[in-house]
Amino acid sequence: MVDAQIRPSDVTKFPIIESFLAVPREAFVPTTMREVAYIGENLDLGGRVILDPRTLAKMLDALDIQPTEVVLDVACGLGYSTAVIARIADFVVGLEDDATRADEAQSILSEHGVDNAAIMTGDLPAGVAKSGPYDVVILQGAIEQFPDSLAAQVKEGGRVAAIFAEGNLGVVRVGYKLDGRINWRHAFNASAPVLAGFRKQTSFAL
Repeated sequence: MVDAQIRPSDVTKFPIIESFLAVPREAFVPTTMREVAYIGENLDLGGRVILDPRTLAKMLDALDIQPTEVVLDVACGLGYSTAVIARIADFVVGLEDDATRADEAQSILSEHGVDNAAIMTGDLPAGVAKSGPYDVVILQGAIEQFPDSLAAQVKEGGRVAAIFAEGNLGVVRVGYKLDGRINWRHAFNASAPVLAGFRKQTSFAL
């Protein structure tokens, strides 16, 4: 996976490469999916995906997470992305809106000795304010809009990475919080299902 999908995508930072090599992706998927755990596409966990290795690696590369930083990992599924990030960051808060999935993710992390991460259950757009603000926020799925509730949990000078859905296409943007505002920059193209609660509100006028 690293040699075929990540390094060819110009991701060369050693901490990222080391983390992908160290975290067993197959441990964070249902047993029936372990044979396809390393394919180069999003893995559907049923209401959640594990982003394809290229996309996740390039998002982490763009975010340039430092070993002293705290990260909020939104829609973390069974904890794969949280485990990868935990080897790079100081601490990771994973967020899931399904209590059963969150409990399973925490169990898997514990089984693999990931002691600098915690999985919380709650509304995804609401984030986890009590553990913030965060140096970095990353979303494991596409969005149509980035909510103010999450923006408020990004530290001044902090970063955000998200896939913005644009019709049938998607683009990863990295945001930098300066003077209280998130300023977005295009990073690369990618796609994923839109996360619940992150669609634009439509209004109707007569």
